[in-house]
Amino acid sequence: QVQLQESGGGSVQSGGSLRLSCASSGHTFRPVCMGWLRQAPGKEREGVAMIETGGSTTYAGSVKGRFTISQDKATNTVYLQMDNLKPENTGIYYCAPDLCLRGSWCVECIREYGHWGQGTQVTVSS
Repeated sequence: QVQLQESGGGSVQSGGSLRLSCASSGHTFRPVCMGWLRQAPGKEREGVAMIETGGSTTYAGSVKGRFTISQDKATNTVYLQMDNLKPENTGIYYCAPDLCLRGSWCVECIREYGHWGQGTQVTVSS
């Protein structure tokens, strides 16, 4: 299937910024949506930001106004611009396709998805 590779994570101070990238390899595919998910230690992955093919975006309430998801359809690359980072944003960030349902997260799909990449670590210190 399609392989996704996350990059751009790092360690920053509160208030700092990072820009994550999700690159696709293999044949071009046409996902209905692409999303960024965060996994905190000992927690399940949870949706952070989502973008649909038409450009509609959805964000977790805790990151609205601070994070921006975008995509380059020509290269099948999805980005997550993270500004004004906070310690609670710490975690491993993954990207994945088609975990959406009616413009929102498909929780069941997230739990059943089996093609996770390695993710990229984001650490925000106070």
